[in-house]
Amino acid sequence: MTRREFAAAPLLASFQAPPGSRLTQPMRWLQLAFVEDDPGNYDLQFWLDYIRRIRAEGVCLSAGGCVAFYPTRVPLHYRSCFMKEGQDPFGELAAECRRMGLAILARVDPHAAHDDVFQAHPDWIARDPEGRPRRHWAMPGYWVTCGLGPYNFEFMRDVVREIAERYDIDGVFSNRWSGSGMCWCGHCRRSFRAFAGRDLPRTAERSDPGWALWREFANQRLFELWDVLDQAVREARPQAAFIPNTGGGANAEIDMKRAGQRAPFLVADRQARYGVQLAWANGKNAREYRAALGRKPVAGLVSVGLEAPYRWKDSVQQAAEIQLWMADGIAHGMRPWVTKFNAKPLDARWFRPVEEVFAWHAKHDRYFRNEANLARVAIVFSQQTALRVAPDADDFIRGAFHALIEGRIPFEMAHDGLLDTEHLESFRALVLPNIAALSNAQCAQIRAFVESGGAVIATHETSLYDESGRRRADFGLADVFGCSYAGKTIARQQNAYVDIRSREHPLLEGLREAGRFIHGVRRVEIQPHSGELPPLTTMPSYPDLPMEEVYVRQPPTDIPAVICRGFGKGRVVYFPWDIDRTFWEVLSPDHGRLLANAVRWALNEEPLLVLEGPGLVDAAVWRQASSLTVHLVNLTNPYALKGPIREHIPLPPQRLALRCEKRPRGARWLWQEREARFDYRNGRLETQTPPIAFHDVLALDI
Repeated sequence: MTRREFAAAPLLASFQAPPGSRLTQPMRWLQLAFVEDDPGNYDLQFWLDYIRRIRAEGVCLSAGGCVAFYPTRVPLHYRSCFMKEGQDPFGELAAECRRMGLAILARVDPHAAHDDVFQAHPDWIARDPEGRPRRHWAMPGYWVTCGLGPYNFEFMRDVVREIAERYDIDGVFSNRWSGSGMCWCGHCRRSFRAFAGRDLPRTAERSDPGWALWREFANQRLFELWDVLDQAVREARPQAAFIPNTGGGANAEIDMKRAGQRAPFLVADRQARYGVQLAWANGKNAREYRAALGRKPVAGLVSVGLEAPYRWKDSVQQAAEIQLWMADGIAHGMRPWVTKFNAKPLDARWFRPVEEVFAWHAKHDRYFRNEANLARVAIVFSQQTALRVAPDADDFIRGAFHALIEGRIPFEMAHDGLLDTEHLESFRALVLPNIAALSNAQCAQIRAFVESGGAVIATHETSLYDESGRRRADFGLADVFGCSYAGKTIARQQNAYVDIRSREHPLLEGLREAGRFIHGVRRVEIQPHSGELPPLTTMPSYPDLPMEEVYVRQPPTDIPAVICRGFGKGRVVYFPWDIDRTFWEVLSPDHGRLLANAVRWALNEEPLLVLEGPGLVDAAVWRQASSLTVHLVNLTNPYALKGPIREHIPLPPQRLALRCEKRPRGARWLWQEREARFDYRNGRLETQTPPIAFHDVLALDI
């Protein structure tokens, strides 16, 4: 030991890892959520063997909340009635997992309570607007608890402290911690009046003027609750952390910027597809969390059960559906986390497909330790726009999202609260899908981004409102767009069209033979700052019935359907209509192609990735410490917009070209375990993909 090392020894001995640091290490998670009759009725050894087979590195195990699966001493903390004297299901399983070297999260769920809680503390129970206590909607023997009052702040504080004191855990993961909608109990009424100086809204409808205030109030209370529960965990275990099940995109219940700053790790709980969705919804979730958390890890929670309002939790999805959902999360940087409710598996068909993906992921672990996403484009999402101006903000985002996937343009997402130079330095283009609410400071950040050589593709009412939702007299980005607001927003266009006026413009690639194509549904009337004829103009609505009257009554107009221009060192494309939202609703390929063309023109650089061939593919490009990876997720399937997918239908071979600074030392297709032949010249790698069942990764050692 040198003198310097000797002098530093006391400091090194006293150093403690930051809270939650052990939770950032696992690359694969298994969650086993007990049901009340599991104690004494499930096969412990089976689960330990399965954890080893899938090479999980972390587990999330049910501990307490509405049902305790350990011998709790907290008053009113209900124990499973199937747990016999001397049994400790949570403690036993946690101890075995610790011996295996796994990270351990103790799961709690505080959203419901038994009748003895109601009898002792009726004020802990959620109330309706008339002050009546709420029975549980699915289990009438339970009561719904208030998420923002003493039940969570005091009772659950004692529960998580007890769990952390008694068991060697790395954190507490809380499901349904935020309450079950608006509550009108006495605590909430008093707290809201102190916060807002007025009574709670009478309804939970967005149309109520007090609704936005309640969202702000609930957001503040949830961060206060997070602090209380995190402190209770860390008082017992300084290196552990409280991990709330929370977050998401534009409609997330808490401020994702603040969540990203404080959380060491979060879990994206989008368990499976439902309704009319594409598998890229899981990749969208991954990008949204990463926009807020940066390089902090995010686990993608996948349930093997079906996700539907009918709650078929004891059955499982098709194997192909489970694997595709996991694959799109992995492709976009999430660490796989698989959840099984009920430790007595009644349907075993999910074991093999999960084991296949987890074992493959473990084998190629180093290629999933991502250091940077190389996408040059980011779609911005805005919580303040969703809250203040556009309840359907996510439909605009989904339209832009799907257009870039169809256009095979790798992209990330950015939070509108993180538009500073540090967070945008890797991007060349920002897509603003009706980011209507922007502060002056945010407008200045976007303006500076374009002036310095970046690109902006914006739609509809972007920047027409300030951060509080007040409409401006003109766009906050009027100088960037090259036009001003003309005082009217058309809420519904019927039978309106886009006329092509300049077939040579790059925006018209693949559209030049159209002549005209369908317009959007909503349109902002604008006043251009120059008299230059735009490449696309608007033909306003004309009669669509009776059929004899469906014809144009006026010559082509000069009303811009798009403005394309330079600004500073960058480029700008502004669509004064809802091209993105209409694309998501109607899925007209003309709109998707036009959006993708706009991004390519504004980007004004050699593309990072070119992928040519049939099919629908979600692509991502990552850099690791000594490798590059290209993820290709095959979304091509007759059931693509309505799950569950029945089988993997291979994607035909594709021509792939990647911008790459130096020649790779080697290349492999990871899923198929085969070498990839490639040509490399002038900083560009070219290869042909094999047929891809649902996901493959081109791994390049550099």
